[in-house]
Amino acid sequence: MTVEDMAPSGTEAPPGVVAQAIDLTKVYGEGEAAVRALDGVSVDFERGRLTAIMGPSGSGKSTLMHCMAALDRPTSGEVVIDGVAVRGLKDKRVTQLRRDRVGFVFQAYNLVPTLTAKENITLPLDIAGRDVDREWFDTIVTTVGLKDRLGHKPNQLSGGQQQRVACARALVSRPAIVFADEPTGNLDSRSSAEILQFLRRSVDEFGQSIVMVTHDPSAAAYADRVLFLADGKIVDEMFDVSAQRVLERMKSFEMPGRV
Repeated sequence: MTVEDMAPSGTEAPPGVVAQAIDLTKVYGEGEAAVRALDGVSVDFERGRLTAIMGPSGSGKSTLMHCMAALDRPTSGEVVIDGVAVRGLKDKRVTQLRRDRVGFVFQAYNLVPTLTAKENITLPLDIAGRDVDREWFDTIVTTVGLKDRLGHKPNQLSGGQQQRVACARALVSRPAIVFADEPTGNLDSRSSAEILQFLRRSVDEFGQSIVMVTHDPSAAAYADRVLFLADGKIVDEMFDVSAQRVLERMKSFEMPGRV
């Protein structure tokens, strides 16, 4: 049985949409101690686009990403990934959905220290028992500049190289969508630019769909679209993206009476 077999009826996404949040809420705690991290969020993520999510600390941006990536279950509402509704799927099917349809890039790299770069890249396919597409593997490795580092273990790589391994791992299974949570947060400016250029190139050349949480206006400037969250709600979006415009918008969150 595939994840398609588990999709409830009536959840087909609009054409060109790879993932959806539908009236998504997430509440932590109960009673007076309850915190509403997401408050009725509805948003479509377009296929073949790079979307950045920004907002002040506590705005709900990481919670939104974790729910969208099926790493956390919302309190109410629906998440649809590549036409598959997550609500109602059993844990095994959610794991399968993440494995087959979703790629991840984390701030802390999350590489297995005992494996080589090559083994880390192919790990999702090895776990799934799927063959590696050698041509696609070579394309990714060449694109991220790792051909001469495949035999190295993570402790033999720089931070930027480790994150490039993580990016290659996220793409090797040809996922429908990649979620990147502060992918440049631990990197210097040069390594950050290399990672962001690779993510941008993967969208432009390979048609990949990427959703990236970031606090950095310069990183957001690589996106086709920026979503701004505040108090668990989407309060604005930007399509004509530049670092300066993003910075100016972010400053407004610090002002009294922000919108």
